[in-house]
Amino acid sequence: MFSRRHPYLFFLLVFSAIVAGSSIVLSLLGIVLQDQSEIGFGEKVGVIELNGVIADSRQILEQIKDFRNNNSVKSIVIRIDSPGGAVGPSQEIYREIRKTIKVKKVIASLGTIAASGGYYIASAADGIVANPGTITGSIGVILGYTNFEALFEKIGLSPVVIKSGKYKDIASPVRKMTENERELLQEFSDNVHTQFIEHVAQGRKLSSTQVRKIADGRIFSGEKAKTLGLVDRLGNLEDAIEWAGRLGGIKGDISTIYPPKERLSFLKYVMEMSADQIRELVARMGMSILTDGITGGYVYRPDS
Repeated sequence: MFSRRHPYLFFLLVFSAIVAGSSIVLSLLGIVLQDQSEIGFGEKVGVIELNGVIADSRQILEQIKDFRNNNSVKSIVIRIDSPGGAVGPSQEIYREIRKTIKVKKVIASLGTIAASGGYYIASAADGIVANPGTITGSIGVILGYTNFEALFEKIGLSPVVIKSGKYKDIASPVRKMTENERELLQEFSDNVHTQFIEHVAQGRKLSSTQVRKIADGRIFSGEKAKTLGLVDRLGNLEDAIEWAGRLGGIKGDISTIYPPKERLSFLKYVMEMSADQIRELVARMGMSILTDGITGGYVYRPDS
Protein backbone atom coordinates (compact mmCIF):
# COMPACT_ATOMS: atom_id res chain seq x y z
CA MET A 1 0.00 0.00 0.00
CA PHE A 2 2.80 2.41 0.90
CA SER A 3 4.46 1.84 -2.47
CA ARG A 4 1.23 2.67 -4.28
CA ARG A 5 0.41 5.83 -2.29
CA HIS A 6 3.96 7.24 -2.18
CA PRO A 7 5.79 5.82 -5.21
CA TYR A 8 8.54 8.47 -5.31
CA LEU A 9 9.22 8.32 -1.59
CA PHE A 10 9.24 4.54 -1.69
CA PHE A 11 11.69 4.59 -4.57
CA LEU A 12 13.94 7.02 -2.70
CA LEU A 13 13.90 4.88 0.46
CA VAL A 14 14.65 1.66 -1.41
CA PHE A 15 17.36 3.25 -3.52
CA SER A 16 18.98 4.87 -0.45
CA ALA A 17 18.99 1.51 1.33
CA ILE A 18 20.62 -0.15 -1.67
CA VAL A 19 23.27 2.58 -1.94
CA ALA A 20 24.03 2.51 1.79
CA GLY A 21 24.26 -1.26 1.90
CA SER A 22 26.41 -1.44 -1.21
CA SER A 23 28.72 1.28 0.12
CA ILE A 24 29.27 -0.61 3.36
CA VAL A 25 29.94 -3.90 1.57
CA LEU A 26 32.32 -2.32 -0.95
CA SER A 27 34.14 -0.36 1.74
CA LEU A 28 34.67 -3.47 3.87
CA LEU A 29 35.76 -5.43 0.81
CA GLY A 30 38.15 -2.65 -0.15
CA ILE A 31 39.69 -2.58 3.32
CA VAL A 32 40.17 -6.33 3.30
CA LEU A 33 41.69 -6.35 -0.18
CA GLN A 34 43.93 -3.40 0.64
CA ASP A 35 45.15 -5.04 3.83
CA GLN A 36 45.90 -8.23 1.93
CA SER A 37 47.67 -6.23 -0.78
CA GLU A 38 49.78 -4.32 1.70
CA ILE A 39 50.55 -7.19 4.04
CA GLY A 40 50.71 -10.01 1.54
CA PHE A 41 52.38 -13.32 2.24
CA GLY A 42 56.12 -13.80 2.09
CA GLU A 43 58.82 -11.61 0.63
CA LYS A 44 58.01 -9.44 -2.35
CA VAL A 45 59.35 -6.87 -4.78
CA GLY A 46 57.44 -3.60 -4.70
CA VAL A 47 56.73 -2.15 -8.15
CA ILE A 48 56.00 1.57 -8.51
CA GLU A 49 54.86 2.93 -11.87
CA LEU A 50 55.78 6.44 -12.98
CA ASN A 51 53.91 7.29 -16.17
CA GLY A 52 53.54 10.47 -18.20
CA VAL A 53 54.82 13.97 -17.68
CA ILE A 54 56.34 14.57 -14.24
CA ALA A 55 54.37 17.44 -12.72
CA ASP A 56 53.70 16.30 -9.14
CA SER A 57 55.77 14.05 -6.89
CA ARG A 58 53.46 13.50 -3.92
CA GLN A 59 51.92 10.18 -4.92
CA ILE A 60 55.25 8.62 -5.95
CA LEU A 61 56.92 9.85 -2.75
CA GLU A 62 54.21 8.24 -0.63
CA GLN A 63 54.49 4.97 -2.54
CA ILE A 64 58.27 4.87 -2.11
CA LYS A 65 57.99 5.56 1.62
CA ASP A 66 55.27 2.93 2.06
CA PHE A 67 57.38 0.25 0.40
CA ARG A 68 60.47 1.36 2.29
CA ASN A 69 58.63 0.87 5.58
CA ASN A 70 56.95 -2.40 4.56
CA ASN A 71 59.00 -5.29 5.97
CA SER A 72 57.61 -7.78 3.46
CA VAL A 73 58.96 -5.66 0.58
CA LYS A 74 62.61 -6.60 0.19
CA SER A 75 63.42 -4.39 -2.80
CA ILE A 76 61.75 -1.90 -5.12
CA VAL A 77 61.43 -1.47 -8.89
CA ILE A 78 60.60 1.96 -10.31
CA ARG A 79 58.99 1.44 -13.70
CA ILE A 80 59.44 4.63 -15.71
CA ASP A 81 57.57 5.61 -18.86
CA SER A 82 58.04 9.37 -18.96
CA PRO A 83 59.47 11.99 -21.32
CA GLY A 84 60.39 14.15 -18.31
CA GLY A 85 58.74 17.16 -16.79
CA ALA A 86 59.28 19.73 -14.08
CA VAL A 87 62.64 19.96 -12.33
CA GLY A 88 61.34 20.23 -8.75
CA PRO A 89 59.26 17.02 -8.68
CA SER A 90 62.03 15.10 -10.47
CA GLN A 91 64.55 16.19 -7.85
CA GLU A 92 62.18 15.29 -5.01
CA ILE A 93 61.72 11.75 -6.33
CA TYR A 94 65.47 11.46 -6.99
CA ARG A 95 66.18 12.41 -3.38
CA GLU A 96 63.62 9.95 -1.98
CA ILE A 97 65.16 7.11 -3.98
CA ARG A 98 68.64 8.06 -2.75
CA LYS A 99 67.36 7.87 0.82
CA THR A 100 65.70 4.53 0.11
CA ILE A 101 68.77 2.78 -1.33
CA LYS A 102 70.39 3.10 2.09
CA VAL A 103 67.71 0.73 3.36
CA LYS A 104 66.58 -1.34 0.36
CA LYS A 105 67.77 -1.99 -3.16
CA VAL A 106 66.03 0.01 -5.88
CA ILE A 107 66.13 -0.87 -9.58
CA ALA A 108 64.84 1.41 -12.34
CA SER A 109 63.09 -0.24 -15.28
CA LEU A 110 62.88 1.97 -18.38
CA GLY A 111 59.92 1.38 -20.67
CA THR A 112 59.18 3.10 -23.97
CA ILE A 113 60.75 6.37 -22.91
CA ALA A 114 62.63 7.56 -19.84
CA ALA A 115 64.23 10.80 -20.90
CA SER A 116 65.17 14.09 -19.25
CA GLY A 117 63.42 14.07 -15.84
CA GLY A 118 62.56 10.41 -16.39
CA TYR A 119 66.24 9.55 -16.63
CA TYR A 120 67.06 12.01 -13.81
CA ILE A 121 64.93 9.86 -11.49
CA ALA A 122 66.28 6.56 -12.85
CA SER A 123 69.87 7.61 -12.19
CA ALA A 124 69.17 7.62 -8.44
CA ALA A 125 68.60 3.85 -8.36
CA ASP A 126 71.09 1.07 -7.58
CA GLY A 127 70.77 -0.17 -11.14
CA ILE A 128 69.00 0.60 -14.42
CA VAL A 129 67.45 -1.87 -16.87
CA ALA A 130 66.34 -0.65 -20.30
CA ASN A 131 65.04 -2.18 -23.50
CA PRO A 132 67.47 -1.93 -26.43
CA GLY A 133 65.08 0.52 -28.10
CA THR A 134 64.13 2.56 -25.05
CA ILE A 135 64.40 6.32 -25.63
CA THR A 136 66.49 7.73 -22.82
CA GLY A 137 69.10 10.35 -22.01
CA SER A 138 68.14 13.92 -22.96
CA ILE A 139 70.23 15.24 -20.09
CA GLY A 140 69.53 18.94 -20.39
CA VAL A 141 67.27 21.83 -19.46
CA ILE A 142 64.95 23.79 -21.71
CA LEU A 143 63.12 27.08 -21.21
CA GLY A 144 60.79 28.39 -23.86
CA TYR A 145 57.92 30.75 -24.52
CA THR A 146 56.02 32.26 -27.44
CA ASN A 147 56.08 35.97 -28.22
CA PHE A 148 52.67 37.34 -29.27
CA GLU A 149 53.76 40.97 -29.65
CA ALA A 150 53.31 41.11 -33.44
CA LEU A 151 49.94 39.36 -33.24
CA PHE A 152 48.68 41.78 -30.60
CA GLU A 153 49.74 44.73 -32.73
CA LYS A 154 47.88 43.30 -35.71
CA ILE A 155 44.60 42.89 -33.83
CA GLY A 156 44.94 46.20 -31.99
CA LEU A 157 45.64 45.02 -28.45
CA SER A 158 47.98 47.03 -26.24
CA PRO A 159 49.02 45.07 -23.11
CA VAL A 160 49.64 47.11 -19.96
CA VAL A 161 52.04 45.74 -17.31
CA ILE A 162 52.67 47.18 -13.84
CA LYS A 163 55.55 45.58 -11.97
CA SER A 164 57.67 46.09 -8.86
CA GLY A 165 60.99 44.98 -10.34
CA LYS A 166 62.54 45.13 -13.77
CA TYR A 167 62.74 41.32 -14.07
CA LYS A 168 59.26 40.58 -12.68
CA ASP A 169 57.76 40.06 -16.15
CA ILE A 170 60.80 38.27 -17.57
CA ALA A 171 59.87 36.12 -20.59
CA SER A 172 56.72 38.15 -21.11
CA PRO A 173 54.89 37.04 -24.27
CA VAL A 174 53.85 40.63 -25.08
CA ARG A 175 57.26 42.23 -25.60
CA LYS A 176 60.76 41.42 -26.81
CA MET A 177 63.25 39.92 -24.40
CA THR A 178 66.19 42.13 -23.44
CA GLU A 179 69.78 40.93 -23.55
CA ASN A 180 70.06 41.17 -19.76
CA GLU A 181 66.98 38.99 -19.39
CA ARG A 182 68.36 36.45 -21.85
CA GLU A 183 71.63 36.28 -19.90
CA LEU A 184 69.73 35.84 -16.64
CA LEU A 185 67.64 32.98 -17.99
CA GLN A 186 70.70 31.35 -19.56
CA GLU A 187 72.47 31.51 -16.21
CA PHE A 188 69.46 29.90 -14.53
CA SER A 189 69.31 27.15 -17.18
CA ASP A 190 73.04 26.44 -16.86
CA ASN A 191 72.78 26.21 -13.09
CA VAL A 192 69.94 23.67 -13.20
CA HIS A 193 71.78 21.78 -15.94
CA THR A 194 74.83 21.51 -13.69
CA GLN A 195 72.64 20.13 -10.91
CA PHE A 196 71.31 17.52 -13.34
CA ILE A 197 74.82 16.52 -14.39
CA GLU A 198 76.10 16.25 -10.84
CA HIS A 199 73.16 14.14 -9.71
CA VAL A 200 73.51 11.76 -12.65
CA ALA A 201 77.25 11.50 -11.98
CA GLN A 202 76.58 10.75 -8.32
CA GLY A 203 73.93 8.14 -9.04
CA ARG A 204 75.81 6.43 -11.86
CA LYS A 205 79.20 6.64 -10.15
CA LEU A 206 80.66 8.58 -13.07
CA SER A 207 82.71 11.76 -13.11
CA SER A 208 80.98 15.04 -13.86
CA THR A 209 83.32 15.41 -16.83
CA GLN A 210 82.13 12.09 -18.30
CA VAL A 211 78.49 13.03 -17.95
CA ARG A 212 78.94 16.57 -19.24
CA LYS A 213 80.36 15.24 -22.52
CA ILE A 214 77.03 13.60 -23.33
CA ALA A 215 74.74 16.02 -21.45
CA ASP A 216 73.84 18.21 -24.41
CA GLY A 217 70.18 17.19 -24.58
CA ARG A 218 70.66 14.37 -27.08
CA ILE A 219 68.65 11.15 -26.72
CA PHE A 220 70.05 7.62 -26.79
CA SER A 221 68.66 4.18 -27.39
CA GLY A 222 68.83 1.84 -24.42
CA GLU A 223 71.56 -0.08 -26.21
CA LYS A 224 73.69 3.03 -26.77
CA ALA A 225 73.06 4.24 -23.22
CA LYS A 226 74.49 0.97 -21.90
CA THR A 227 77.75 1.51 -23.77
CA LEU A 228 77.97 5.00 -22.23
CA GLY A 229 77.43 3.76 -18.68
CA LEU A 230 73.97 5.31 -18.35
CA VAL A 231 72.28 1.89 -18.20
CA ASP A 232 73.47 -1.32 -16.53
CA ARG A 233 71.52 -4.06 -18.27
CA LEU A 234 69.27 -4.60 -21.28
CA GLY A 235 65.98 -6.28 -20.50
CA ASN A 236 62.31 -5.81 -19.73
CA LEU A 237 60.29 -5.23 -16.56
CA GLU A 238 60.43 -8.89 -15.58
CA ASP A 239 64.22 -8.83 -15.82
CA ALA A 240 64.30 -5.78 -13.56
CA ILE A 241 62.01 -7.50 -11.03
CA GLU A 242 64.19 -10.61 -11.08
CA TRP A 243 67.32 -8.55 -10.49
CA ALA A 244 65.72 -6.55 -7.70
CA GLY A 245 64.41 -9.68 -6.02
CA ARG A 246 67.80 -11.37 -5.97
CA LEU A 247 69.46 -8.21 -4.67
CA GLY A 248 66.83 -8.18 -1.92
CA GLY A 249 67.74 -11.72 -0.92
CA ILE A 250 64.58 -13.41 -2.21
CA LYS A 251 65.05 -17.11 -3.01
CA GLY A 252 62.93 -19.05 -5.48
CA ASP A 253 59.99 -17.50 -7.32
CA ILE A 254 59.64 -13.76 -6.95
CA SER A 255 56.26 -12.21 -6.19
CA THR A 256 55.42 -8.55 -6.74
CA ILE A 257 53.25 -6.04 -4.95
CA TYR A 258 51.88 -2.80 -6.41
CA PRO A 259 50.61 0.25 -4.51
CA PRO A 260 46.85 0.12 -3.89
CA LYS A 261 44.91 2.06 -6.47
CA GLU A 262 42.92 5.06 -5.28
CA ARG A 263 39.29 4.02 -5.16
CA LEU A 264 36.36 6.33 -5.93
CA SER A 265 33.75 6.08 -3.18
CA PHE A 266 30.59 4.32 -4.27
CA LEU A 267 28.40 7.20 -3.08
CA LYS A 268 30.40 9.74 -5.08
CA TYR A 269 30.24 7.45 -8.10
CA VAL A 270 26.44 7.25 -7.84
CA MET A 271 26.06 11.00 -7.34
CA GLU A 272 27.88 11.60 -10.64
CA MET A 273 25.64 9.23 -12.56
CA SER A 274 22.70 10.27 -14.71
CA ALA A 275 19.12 9.24 -13.92
CA ASP A 276 19.18 6.61 -16.68
CA GLN A 277 22.45 5.17 -15.35
CA ILE A 278 21.02 5.06 -11.82
CA ARG A 279 17.94 3.14 -13.01
CA GLU A 280 20.20 0.71 -14.86
CA LEU A 281 22.36 0.26 -11.77
CA VAL A 282 19.36 -0.46 -9.57
CA ALA A 283 18.03 -2.95 -12.12
CA ARG A 284 21.36 -4.79 -12.13
CA MET A 285 21.24 -5.02 -8.34
CA GLY A 286 18.13 -7.14 -8.58
CA MET A 287 15.27 -4.63 -8.77
CA SER A 288 13.26 -3.84 -11.90
CA ILE A 289 11.92 -0.31 -12.19
CA LEU A 290 8.89 0.02 -14.38
CA THR A 291 7.38 3.37 -15.26
CA ASP A 292 3.61 3.71 -15.28
CA GLY A 293 2.95 5.91 -18.28
CA ILE A 294 -0.44 7.04 -17.01
CA THR A 295 0.17 7.92 -13.37
CA GLY A 296 3.90 8.54 -13.60
CA GLY A 297 4.36 6.30 -10.54
CA TYR A 298 6.73 3.39 -10.11
CA VAL A 299 6.00 -0.26 -9.52
CA TYR A 300 8.75 -2.47 -8.15
CA ARG A 301 9.14 -6.19 -8.56
CA PRO A 302 12.11 -8.48 -7.90
CA ASP A 303 13.74 -10.04 -10.94
CA SER A 304 12.81 -13.67 -11.36
